[in-house]
Amino acid sequence: MRNIRAVAANTFREAVRDRVLFNLVFFALLMMAAAILVGQISIGIEKDVIISLGLTAISVIGILIAVFLGVALVSKEMDKRTLYALLAKPVHRWEFLLGKFFGLVMTLTVNTAAMAAGLYAALWSVKHPLAPTDIYILVAVYLILLKLAIIVALALLFSCFTSPFLAILFTTGLYVAGLFAADLRTIQTIQMDPATLRLMQGISYLLPNFQNFNVMAAVVHAQGIPASLVWNATAYALLYSALVLVTAAVVFSRRNLK
Repeated sequence: MRNIRAVAANTFREAVRDRVLFNLVFFALLMMAAAILVGQISIGIEKDVIISLGLTAISVIGILIAVFLGVALVSKEMDKRTLYALLAKPVHRWEFLLGKFFGLVMTLTVNTAAMAAGLYAALWSVKHPLAPTDIYILVAVYLILLKLAIIVALALLFSCFTSPFLAILFTTGLYVAGLFAADLRTIQTIQMDPATLRLMQGISYLLPNFQNFNVMAAVVHAQGIPASLVWNATAYALLYSALVLVTAAVVFSRRNLK
């Protein structure tokens, strides 16, 4: 665990020093400022507009950070040849991957918290005091963070055996496919033979079901979010991330780094 903590702490420090990271967070806060302006124009639905645009900004910026920095975690170390010096020490490859994963997840947690604070500030400036139901925004942000953890794991997996460009394409493509995973399980059409239908349904269970983390509509309309949904989403994210990371560790352990 000491090796994992060391790699995670170093990854966190490097990510925090990355200027692109701060630019993305600034862009997200700028979007929330724009949400205030749009909300003031949208008479009667100011709060709905601010929450919707704010959560969208947090999700989109988080995905960009998770994909691009997640892919760069391994490739950058290889390009700088610092990975070879690190692995020459008593550090296993799976420890290196776990450290990179936890380091970037910590970075995403800090930045997501900062953007969530910006969202609450934008909301308070238009509609204050805050309503008790606004606490559900934190639940939505937590679920977004779980989704980002899965994306980081996927980015690490693809970066272990392919080029950075292809890893970005594969991660982005799998994210888009995961948005429709639930639809593939319920698809019914007379033009499709049973074998193909079963194949599509089987693939849907392999894809990450990102609909499990989408509660934006409930938060915007001040509806309650069941605790069971949060627990199930947490268990799903932990299990799926663990399986992806195990696969990444196996692939990375067999890769020839010479």
